[in-house]
Amino acid sequence: MRILKLTAFLGALLAFAYPSFAGAQKEQVLVLLSSETQMQLADGSSYETGYYLNEFGVPADELLKAGFELVLATPKGNAPAVDKNSVEAMYFGGDEAEMARIKSVIANLEGINETHTLKNVIDGGLDKFSGVFIPGGHAPLIDLANNPDVRTILQHFHEQSKPTAAICHGPIALLSAQQSPIEYEQSIAQGKDAEATNWLYDGYKMTIFSNPEEAIFEGSLNGKKLRYYPAKAMATAGGNMEFADEWQPNVVVDRELITGQNPFSDKQLVKELISALTQRN
Repeated sequence: MRILKLTAFLGALLAFAYPSFAGAQKEQVLVLLSSETQMQLADGSSYETGYYLNEFGVPADELLKAGFELVLATPKGNAPAVDKNSVEAMYFGGDEAEMARIKSVIANLEGINETHTLKNVIDGGLDKFSGVFIPGGHAPLIDLANNPDVRTILQHFHEQSKPTAAICHGPIALLSAQQSPIEYEQSIAQGKDAEATNWLYDGYKMTIFSNPEEAIFEGSLNGKKLRYYPAKAMATAGGNMEFADEWQPNVVVDRELITGQNPFSDKQLVKELISALTQRN
């Protein structure tokens, strides 16, 4: 009994003197996702989209395993939707069971059915986040590439040199980090001369879904066309683009920025992200 009391006393003493012993709070990683599911095409029609299952789920799973807490945010604060075309075992090495496991990981994420709005996380203070992650799927082209709130968020992580990771089409959100992202996107989509003004990532090495990969995707649209190719938009803005062959894993790291080219870059990207987050400790 005396031993138990002494143990309890010592535990309380340590918790008082060293708060980390009382249960250290997990580091938080902000995850930015699109609110939208319908992407406008060049002819005005729409294409159903969302996040890619593996591009969101595989990094999320590894971050959770590494002890990080994920805070999910969308422009509207709604539940993000999965792109049905991404629910394919080929993105999980052909393993149906692994695909089902990752679906379960996402389904059980805290806040998955009612995310924070971007304004919520800004008003709540961005200092508490150790890094930010932006999954892919075409949905970020709809409401993350031209969003002033995304610009505010990215500016914080850029100025604080905090890890900023994005995969596949996720890096298109980086275009928000300029003076006039809406006007820039409109000019790109209309084929006009476009110039990114005061873009935070001008000159950074980076990658995104490549033009050849996008052309293959566009071939599945029955003759319809995208409003613009993301890789061209990033290069025009001033990105120092680096690409691998189609469907080959490719991750580019430059300062705080970590970008992955395509769905098959998921594991490599999260490995780099966790390494960058750990090195900050």
